[in-house]
Amino acid sequence: MTAAWDTVAILGVGLIGGSIGLGLLERGLSRRVVGIGRRPAALRSALRRQAITASFTDIAKGVADAELVVVCTPVETVAEHVTAIRRVCRPDAIITDVGSTKASIVAAVAAAERTGSPGLRGRFLGSHPMAGSEKTGVRYADAALFQGRAVILTPAADTPTVVQRRLTRFWKSLGARVVALSPEVHDQSVAAISHLPHLVASALAANTSANHLPLAGGGWRDTTRVAAGDAELWRQILLDNRQALLPCLDRFLQTLDTFRAALRDGDSAALRRLLEAGKEIRDAVGN
Repeated sequence: MTAAWDTVAILGVGLIGGSIGLGLLERGLSRRVVGIGRRPAALRSALRRQAITASFTDIAKGVADAELVVVCTPVETVAEHVTAIRRVCRPDAIITDVGSTKASIVAAVAAAERTGSPGLRGRFLGSHPMAGSEKTGVRYADAALFQGRAVILTPAADTPTVVQRRLTRFWKSLGARVVALSPEVHDQSVAAISHLPHLVASALAANTSANHLPLAGGGWRDTTRVAAGDAELWRQILLDNRQALLPCLDRFLQTLDTFRAALRDGDSAALRRLLEAGKEIRDAVGN
């Protein structure tokens, strides 16, 4: 079988980037997977894991032959990296990212294009795979990470159909199901189903006395698992998406107030209704 891509470059070969590389190579989807990063030691780890076939610390050298470049860096640096890549990549290259926010990234990339940054090439289309872990680093990479998971694409009005089609096939080839949303709708959606849960998990963990931790069982561990994620990474995500996140947080606080009132008043019927409403929504998702 002929590989779908000759060369794919990944900037930032951590958990997500490493999982993309493993998936491509294990499925025979790309002849070469080039890892790009600042730290040679991390790139050597990616080579040992066989998540990449070559590595560079220089972006221009790393993307020189790539038909597809995937930017897997923290959200504060994605737009900067995309613009830098567009100055040195092939004219026909497709560039995407895996950032958890989209509106600010898409706007910054578009602004660089409008202001006439010299020599911009390739086409950018943002992606966000709804997959990951509180773990970080290529040692936790998994070729099956995207299997059955949603990947959100955020095309602009001028995104060529061929670019969206090829990127859709790329994610589907890794086992994902693909959804297209505007950057704004994306940010509103992930604020509710990803960013607010992380904030709440972190608040719950921080609110737990160390004296109680020896007794912590599955409920506490499951509810707070994502709080173990990288704090700097999540600082960037939460701040970048605060415009969409704050209304979600306000609604959550109102729901907490309703729970509090039911407990304060000993209102068994109200408490049961609240618990059943939560169970109904959770049951609809499945395991």
